[in-house]
Amino acid sequence: MQPVVRALEILRAIAHHGDGMTIGDIHSTLGIPLGSAHRLLAVLTEQEFVTRSPINRRYFLGPAARQLTEQNNRLTSTLTAPHPAVVAAAAESGETVFLSELVGSQVVCISLIESKHPLRLFVRIGQEMPLHAAASARALLADLDTGTARALLADRPLTSFTSDTPATPDAVIEHLAIVRARGYDVCDDELDRGVWAVAAPIRTSIGTTCASLTLAAAADRMRDPVARAGAIHLVLTTAARLSAELGYISRFPSSPSVPQMDQPDKPRPNRPASEEDHDPR
Repeated sequence: MQPVVRALEILRAIAHHGDGMTIGDIHSTLGIPLGSAHRLLAVLTEQEFVTRSPINRRYFLGPAARQLTEQNNRLTSTLTAPHPAVVAAAAESGETVFLSELVGSQVVCISLIESKHPLRLFVRIGQEMPLHAAASARALLADLDTGTARALLADRPLTSFTSDTPATPDAVIEHLAIVRARGYDVCDDELDRGVWAVAAPIRTSIGTTCASLTLAAAADRMRDPVARAGAIHLVLTTAARLSAELGYISRFPSSPSVPQMDQPDKPRPNRPASEEDHDPR
């Protein structure tokens, strides 16, 4: 029975390390010989009880562990400070890039890099994002079952920030199906006029969404369909990198093709650009 006991010890140890464990960590922590640890991990990986990150080669709980533990459902501490991938995405795009997490019934910003442009979006750490109108929030809600998402939406007023804001639970639930189908969300004039944002989910090793990555910009800088498609591609690839570091093995290519635009630009009110900050989108 020793292999069974050792396998359970490995699972228990990995479950208590949100940032994963190397085979050396497992050897030093549990005293299991490296050869035995390697064989046990090979079986656990094959059976999807653990998964190995292709980025940092650390072991995490796998999809089959979903029914055994919920300890790995929350975002690990590795993403609460500006992650190098977030910094790189902000530097490449020049726009505001931030991470959000579902805390209780609220979606809040937990980490961000601000835009380099004078005309930028106002986002702060700890800021709550409207569940029905922000791409950062809807990318998280899309992973919930419909009943849970509807209960969260029913618990607060659905303010119509603009004429494009989905203002009923049914409208939001219908939109969440689109988010799940394409793997990301776009907020275009729904939270504030002249603001465009794209958000994608970040997943843990067991496949649950733990956070969302959002790129937000003034719509004037995103009128070109090529610019928008490039921003979507950047968010998807950055979210995939962050998910991989948490041990998630994507079922999709790590470098997806540039998405096509869903619809042409909507008419925009004719107003001059200003140096004022906008609310987060």
